[in-house]
Amino acid sequence: MACNTNIVQYITDQCSAAGDISTRKMFGDYGLYCNSLIVGLICDNRLYLKPTDAARPLLRSVDMRPPYEGAKEYLYIDDIDDHDYLAKLVATTYHALSAAKKK
Repeated sequence: MACNTNIVQYITDQCSAAGDISTRKMFGDYGLYCNSLIVGLICDNRLYLKPTDAARPLLRSVDMRPPYEGAKEYLYIDDIDDHDYLAKLVATTYHALSAAKKK
């Protein structure tokens, strides 16, 4: 099932305080980018973030799931309605991934 563009825009808006948030369509679903770095996926109207040790302590519950069949597991984020929570998760994920990329 492809993503509903209204849900994609809603998630993008909810994460907006984390930085420059954008999405790119990928095979009917979307990549979620923060400051031009991919931090997660929006698949079947669900948000998945790349797993990082930095984000885990911020999670209300740790739920690892593959976003699509054959994919590695990502952090499934069930609560997309809390703007501050999502922004903090996305920003933390971004910083962890960008630091790892520099190494």
